[in-house]
Amino acid sequence: MKASSPISSSTAAVEPATLHCQGQVCQCQGDWTLDGLETVDPRWRKVRWPTGAWRLDGSAIRTIDTTGALSLAMIIADREQAGHPLQQLDLREEHQALLDLVQERRASAGTAPASSASGGPLERLGQRIVFHSVHALDFLAFVGEAATAMGRLALRPNRFRWRALFGSIETAGVNALPIVGLLAFMMGVVIAYQSGQQLRVYGANIFIVELVALTMLRELAPLITAIIVAGRTGSSYTAQIGTMQVTEEVDALRTIGIRPMDLLVLPKLLALTIALPLLTVFADVLSVFGGMVMARALLDVSFSDFLDRFPQVVTPLSFLIGMGKAPVFAAIIALVGCYQGFQVRGGADSVGRQTTVSVVQSIFLVIAADALFSVILGGVGIWR
Repeated sequence: MKASSPISSSTAAVEPATLHCQGQVCQCQGDWTLDGLETVDPRWRKVRWPTGAWRLDGSAIRTIDTTGALSLAMIIADREQAGHPLQQLDLREEHQALLDLVQERRASAGTAPASSASGGPLERLGQRIVFHSVHALDFLAFVGEAATAMGRLALRPNRFRWRALFGSIETAGVNALPIVGLLAFMMGVVIAYQSGQQLRVYGANIFIVELVALTMLRELAPLITAIIVAGRTGSSYTAQIGTMQVTEEVDALRTIGIRPMDLLVLPKLLALTIALPLLTVFADVLSVFGGMVMARALLDVSFSDFLDRFPQVVTPLSFLIGMGKAPVFAAIIALVGCYQGFQVRGGADSVGRQTTVSVVQSIFLVIAADALFSVILGGVGIWR
């Protein structure tokens, strides 16, 4: 986007952008465009900025585009964050309109507020608390919207897009089997090896069955599987929806009367709720097999001895405890991944940023939910 003053023309030579400060007034001249700003940054480092309230005079700017408007917006924001507020801004009407548009887009970019150099630690802490509280409330509203959409689906199941569901199951479940199986097997080997070193000292080799089976089925297999899926599938949800936000495909869906929640969120949520428990069962089997291999190699506990003792120490309740966590973990991963995708604003850098936030938040909430499960089950006497 480009705004030109009457004295400029498309055939005129580019006049480099300049910025000079004298007293409390900073004056801008030249072409504040991509070409005119090409070598301006090094010169800005030498500008002697005014202290306190200051005035920006841009009436002499010949031409300005979004690059120049963004540079002006960043200068104003940096000076205000340093405690030097802008008192007056003089720009041509068309230049001011472009600057207002750029500042509006920057404000809606969804980034955390930068800490003010003049604010103390308590002020910065308060700003961060408010920022994260607002996003937490937005996420709860998103969860409520997803629940409402699920209710509409229950009333009118014929409108559900089954092809999208099966495609998501293949992506989130079938394609994840190799990495989940490999890591689960390795975890079983590690748990058996570390525990077996101590059990062998006391001659309690057979108790390796309890350690491997209960540890993996109740805790590690569901947790490790959820973490892998959060990094693999949750991030892909954010990237997919975020890219659609950048290319305005989400707005196009709303324009033609399709709810993004029905098309983009529900199939992913239901697919992951189906796929993650199945992946957890697969991880249980591979992790126990890994423990059996290490028990045979390290402790001389044969496969038959391991399998004979297995049903004695692993009750159906132990298996169901681990399986009961999987749908909750799946809902957390899918909702966080989709929510962060809808938070993308601007360009590709925002997609990468929100994808990182999605993975971090998903893993944190999964571990927090797992800890909550332990506290609740221990409180009611189920966890033994």
